[in-house]
Amino acid sequence: MLESTQIVMKEALGKLGYKEEVYELLKEPSRLLEVRIPVMMDDRSFKVFTGYRAQHNDAAGPIKGGVRFHPDVNADIIKALSLWTGLKCGIADLPFGGGKGGVACDPRRLSLGELERLSRGYVRAVSQIVGPAKDILGPDVFTNSQIMAWMVDEYSRLSNFDSPGFISGKPLSLGGSEGREKASALGVAICVEEAAKRKRLRLKGSRVIIQGFGNAGSYLAKYLHDTGAIIVGISDAYGALYDPDGLPVEYLLNRRDSFGTVTSLFEGTISNAELLEQDCDILVPAAVSGQITSENAHNIQASIIVEAAGGPTTLGAEKILDGRDILVVPYVLAGAGGIIVSYFEWVQNKQGLYWMLEEIEHGLRVKMTGAFNAIYESAKARRINMRLAAYMAGAKKMAEASIWRGWV
Repeated sequence: MLESTQIVMKEALGKLGYKEEVYELLKEPSRLLEVRIPVMMDDRSFKVFTGYRAQHNDAAGPIKGGVRFHPDVNADIIKALSLWTGLKCGIADLPFGGGKGGVACDPRRLSLGELERLSRGYVRAVSQIVGPAKDILGPDVFTNSQIMAWMVDEYSRLSNFDSPGFISGKPLSLGGSEGREKASALGVAICVEEAAKRKRLRLKGSRVIIQGFGNAGSYLAKYLHDTGAIIVGISDAYGALYDPDGLPVEYLLNRRDSFGTVTSLFEGTISNAELLEQDCDILVPAAVSGQITSENAHNIQASIIVEAAGGPTTLGAEKILDGRDILVVPYVLAGAGGIIVSYFEWVQNKQGLYWMLEEIEHGLRVKMTGAFNAIYESAKARRINMRLAAYMAGAKKMAEASIWRGWV
């Protein structure tokens, strides 16, 4: 993930005309903290977890980025994710630099008490480098508003004053924002709508596969279903469901557990890999990285791919998809909805003035459609794909800010 991200970043900065030293500054986070977090388990034993916080570049403003709890968390993944978050901030023109944190764990195997102690332990471990004016945390894979509530409470205890601006994705009663939980999905949905227009595809009646049924995937499925699209495939960590006539979306949403899993309740499931190659108009990888590769790219039947997860398409696969005239909307653009509304939440916390849902969704749509149109037109004019155009748009602000500060 990190290496492929750096390859595209170097090409983007080169096309923008920046010198090599700018790439050397931006190719990795400015700082990476690795921590060890001892947690007392329910049986009174202790288990030590490894956590990370990466801060990519704070030239344009304080760091902003989520915290994920996942077994695959490691230093390189967190580095790459922090860089992507910085690109999202640049694409959406937010006054932030990118960051990302995580803990290597499987929260599905932890009790509620163990999860709370781990969440609080993570905040204590990284507390010296984070804060409302330094590094604002937020939810990510397998973390939610409850975990954010524990984290903001722990930080407020450490700092001896209430600090709602320390974290986004909080419950409304703790200073959270309307629309935050579905912001990532709505951002992806807006990109699906815009991409369909470019392909002259009528969204109503279009067949959609969503790989991943977590927070973003499930909200996206409901939104697209409500607009008339036919959801023909979904998947989770345990398998996938596919029906060319359409799946019962409402039923699936009602049966999914807190981690977004539902396929274990059904017989006749297929694998995640098989789902990607099924017939559809629009494919949304919303699970994990490395799903579309040079081995299966020739078998993709969608005409549009909108990435709702980090790094689902390898660079080798993208060359094949470009050659087949499949429009790929990259994650750094499609996945920007969450951080945009997190920015809105931070602003509301600073003002002490909270906005209505209609204002949030309007602001999100304005930023997402503006970013999509600019990147699509840039890609078309330069005869490059949307990923490279998105990297160019995202890198420009952080590069300019670093140059103005005299860092390079």
